[in-house]
Amino acid sequence: MTLLSSLTNRIFIAASLLAIVTTGVAVYVVGLRATHEAELELARGLAEAGDLMDQQRRALSAQSLLTAHLLADLPKLKGAVETRHAETVAPIAADYRRQVTADLLVISDRDGALLAAVPAGAGAPTPNAVTAALGGRDVVEFLPDTGGVLQVATVPIAIGLESPDVLGTLSVGVRLDARMADRFKRATRSEVAFTLDGTVRAATLPQATWRALQPLLNRRGVSRVLIGESEYVGRAQPLGASDGSDAASVAGAAVPAALVLQSRTERLGFLRTVYAALALAAATAVLLAIGLSYAVARTITRPLAAITATMREVAATGDLTRKIPLREPSAWQDEDARLLATTFNTLTDSVARFQREAAQKERLLSLGRLSTVIAHEVRNPLMIIKAALRGLRPEAPAADIREAVKDIDEEVDRLNRTVHDVLDFAKPPSVLREPADLVRLCQDAATAAAVGAGPAIDLEMPDAPLVASTDPERLRTALVNVLSNARQAVDAHERATPRPVNGHEAPAVPLTLDRPDDSHVRLRVSDQGTGITPEHLSQVFEPYFTTRRTGTGLGLPIARNIVEGLGGTIGVATAPGRTTIEIVLPL
Repeated sequence: MTLLSSLTNRIFIAASLLAIVTTGVAVYVVGLRATHEAELELARGLAEAGDLMDQQRRALSAQSLLTAHLLADLPKLKGAVETRHAETVAPIAADYRRQVTADLLVISDRDGALLAAVPAGAGAPTPNAVTAALGGRDVVEFLPDTGGVLQVATVPIAIGLESPDVLGTLSVGVRLDARMADRFKRATRSEVAFTLDGTVRAATLPQATWRALQPLLNRRGVSRVLIGESEYVGRAQPLGASDGSDAASVAGAAVPAALVLQSRTERLGFLRTVYAALALAAATAVLLAIGLSYAVARTITRPLAAITATMREVAATGDLTRKIPLREPSAWQDEDARLLATTFNTLTDSVARFQREAAQKERLLSLGRLSTVIAHEVRNPLMIIKAALRGLRPEAPAADIREAVKDIDEEVDRLNRTVHDVLDFAKPPSVLREPADLVRLCQDAATAAAVGAGPAIDLEMPDAPLVASTDPERLRTALVNVLSNARQAVDAHERATPRPVNGHEAPAVPLTLDRPDDSHVRLRVSDQGTGITPEHLSQVFEPYFTTRRTGTGLGLPIARNIVEGLGGTIGVATAPGRTTIEIVLPL
């Protein structure tokens, strides 16, 4: 009882026993679980490989049928087959076989007589397949071939739609050989073998092991076979279109099978390493747990209770400024605990100071961002208002004065909306849709963006008006931002590149409007400016990102908000010497 009378000893013994028991149970459970999961993963991998094999097979059959139909619909081939003259058909068949890289191409006339077979002696569709194709059916069959299995797709060659006149048949063959098995192996990450009539014809495994694969052909589901010193799990599945989804089956045609295998020995070989690592980790964990439990048991002191209680209150209330009450120093007080409490109180003072400073910096940063937004968005309307005020001279015609007053009124409204949008920048902008002529809108945007010195804007517009349901003012704002950025990029490039003094003009900025389809319109703005580096390409639509010293980094983000609010998309593409902004909007 003396051993257990000490609290330190009791904690040490209990913690050590708990560490030993829990570590042993954990290692045992993890070992069983790892083995079980490895078996399940192997089964899932084999099932996925079988599904991938079936997808590859279907894709290969569909490709063969599609190729055969495309060739059968060629007028040149139909004209040659209608002559029923073998010497006329043969060179055409050879040329088409070369173009589609088929392993076999066979053409028969309306009576089933052979007109051409390329290459000669490579094989031919069965009479049943030819008869079925002459009856208007598509047929996929599998025939024995040297070094593998030959998949042959046979389709009719016909003229007319409602009552087609069948001129003959066309067959396209693809060889399932070792090369194709290796292709399927890469797709399924499994060993693959092709069989026909119960015989392995081609495989990714060495030919000496083919005899060991025979038992898989006579079993259903997943089976295990021993090949050399390795154990494999595999399954056999038919290559033919048993469900009729690819093509009609032919009575009497041999249906081949594909074997999908994965090495169980190789896939589960890592478990030996896992078991060794678990044993080592268990021994290390037990030793560490014993040492740590002893250290913790010997260093438990009562002052830690106050520290723990304060930390619990911080976790429960979220108040990071709460402090630990400190007692007067005494000879029995633990110095480590007091140092810990003092450090914690210092940390809370630093956290409080940091929170105050961070709040102040955030307010200043928000004010600075708001100022840059307003400065960026107000500049263009002010330039237009300035230009309009010049038309208010006393001798100006009344029509010019009315037009200038109208422009000023519109730009003042635009400024008011800009301030509202900036204050509400984080939320999607409200959209007021109405029918608008995009040709006229682009012209207005180009006029507004071309204020001041800089490259010209070339408009490439449709001849007729192009009306869409949109928010013309917001879209005009987006276009002005994009065009202004493009002109500034060209201007910066011109200033940075030495040019002849006389006879040189900056390249114009083209604005193109077209319809990529019946339900969308597309606007493109290109410039031959400074360009965008690859590392900056993903940041161009981020707020406040800019590479210019005087830029605010809000032109493209505002344009993106407007375009997305209108249900459209905006993207940027860059190439050496040219940057293009593309906007696609629904009509």
